[in-house]
Amino acid sequence: MKNQAQISVAEPGTGSINIIVNGEGRCLDTAISVHEMLCRIGLNPGKVAVELNRAILARSTFVDVLLADGDTIEIVHFVGGGA
Repeated sequence: MKNQAQISVAEPGTGSINIIVNGEGRCLDTAISVHEMLCRIGLNPGKVAVELNRAILARSTFVDVLLADGDTIEIVHFVGGGA
């Protein structure tokens, strides 16, 4: 069985990767891609914009970009609607 990273409230000093997602500290037990992080928190990678360390990521790079300790991620959801 493949070992899957978990995302939880940050606990500094555990040897895990600590990141900030939309202003909230999170802790990963291993490095994962931006795409994997989005899926694990229940977001469709095709319907969000992601800023990593103040740089907007192209959606085509979500699978290739691995998160690292200290990364700051901002996620914006696209919402449809109208009159």
